[in-house]
Amino acid sequence: METTLALSAGSRSTAGVLLLTIVAIEYGGWFMLRVVRGRQPATPFQQAFFRAGHAHAGVLVTLALVGQLLADAARLSGPLAILARNGIWAAAILMPAGFFFAATGRGLTAPNRFIALLYLGAASLALGVVSLGIGLLTA
Repeated sequence: METTLALSAGSRSTAGVLLLTIVAIEYGGWFMLRVVRGRQPATPFQQAFFRAGHAHAGVLVTLALVGQLLADAARLSGPLAILARNGIWAAAILMPAGFFFAATGRGLTAPNRFIALLYLGAASLALGVVSLGIGLLTA
């Protein structure tokens, strides 16, 4: 039996925007290359946070794209759908922003107050994946 999955309008537009964010992730890769080659001064703490921010951006955007497909496949609706569809892509913005902004500044050796974005992103990711998982298991 063959099943065809048509993307909902919301998933199509979200996926389109997510794909466009890959250009920003590419810019982050260029920035990381500058850091690693010593052309952008950074403390070891900053290097670690910049690497983590870049890695989280790529992985979470990919997960957010897959999440849109899974939410459509499960035909989620209501609050569960809102959390499942939006929690993961929000985390893809908040977590990398938390890593980058918490390490931005000359010579930082510890995170600044922007670390709060990282925790907001972690909460958003947890809500998104738990909602999606529950939605898939109950579909």
